[in-house]
Amino acid sequence: MPHTVKLRTESFTKAGQLAGFHSDYALAKAMDVNRSTVARVLSGRLRPGSAFIGGALVALTPMQFHDLFEVVPDTERSDLS
Repeated sequence: MPHTVKLRTESFTKAGQLAGFHSDYALAKAMDVNRSTVARVLSGRLRPGSAFIGGALVALTPMQFHDLFEVVPDTERSDLS
């Protein structure tokens, strides 16, 4: 079964607040992605891509991949098999 990366929404939001980012815009700017991308990933409408993941790890240092994301089965792709 294929796998994908999912955002740990609660951890991501808390890490952003603790890092001093009090809006999606401020966090998106630090991540070098669009505010709408942050909003869509947070809402689950968009999967985090490489730019989002890399930006989050840089902006939210010392957080690590496993703190902010998890690898889960890709149920959307497995339905296509």
